[in-house]
Amino acid sequence: MEMTRSDHKLDTIADEQLMVRIGDRDRVAYKVLVDRHLRNFMAFAVRINGDRSEAEDIMQEAFMRVWNKAVEWDQNRHTRFTTWFYRIVLNLSIDVKRKKKSTSELSEAMDIMSNEMPADAVLSEKQMAFKIAEVMMHLPKRQRIAVSLCYLQELGNQEAAKIMDITTPALESLLVRGRRKMAELLDKKREEFLKDVV
Repeated sequence: MEMTRSDHKLDTIADEQLMVRIGDRDRVAYKVLVDRHLRNFMAFAVRINGDRSEAEDIMQEAFMRVWNKAVEWDQNRHTRFTTWFYRIVLNLSIDVKRKKKSTSELSEAMDIMSNEMPADAVLSEKQMAFKIAEVMMHLPKRQRIAVSLCYLQELGNQEAAKIMDITTPALESLLVRGRRKMAELLDKKREEFLKDVV
């Protein structure tokens, strides 16, 4: 589907207004919304599930729900699209995790490549991203979700708490415990590495 000059104006329209247009079955508005959010929400789904293939399935289902639920979108609710959509992606991710009995290895670390960085810095960044992602997969589910929303998705505590359907103090408690657990796990990995080297 090719965008016309007037369609490019959609790039500046708020997500909530795009939802209204999608509710009227505007395919161009849908494409703009998908293009705007797919990468960020895909990274979130990968962090929660640890599996890129599952995350792709989750995102396909999530964006189908956008198309199907857009007719019910009510701008008077004053709900941000991203808060609503994080909740959809989170619920789908939890459903996949429930259905999946065995845990899978992390298939892809966070995308942190930059062409401006020297090769050894890119490798170091990738190694660090992989270690952090690996450690996050060992956090309890709710701590992993809280850490991902606040630190990796850069949402505020109130919005993250709303997405998780918990109070802000409960979220903050999860963050404290999650950071503490991550520090312990990273220290343990560092000690294991030093034993192997020495």
